[in-house]
Amino acid sequence: LRGQLPSAESLEQAAESARALADPTRLALALTLANSSPDECCVCDLAFVVGRSDKLVSHHLRQLRAAGLAGSRKDGRMVQYSLTDQGLALLSVVGQLPERAR
Repeated sequence: LRGQLPSAESLEQAAESARALADPTRLALALTLANSSPDECCVCDLAFVVGRSDKLVSHHLRQLRAAGLAGSRKDGRMVQYSLTDQGLALLSVVGQLPERAR
């Protein structure tokens, strides 16, 4: 069993990713992104859905991106955010992944 464990570095990285979803606002943002159609949203749309300010949403999206759970792309002046495969997988582990995205 000991030999099957991931390295300490891999475990730390996985724990860091899991901590990124430990905040209710970040979890709400991740769920919104998982449930959105198309699969991406801009900050202003996300802020409206979760009922938080654009600045606060931007801050939390940066943290999700840093943890590897979300990605972004520029679309003109707008930045569109989406969940990564890692983000979707972690949401399924948490048990909060919407049926549509499973």
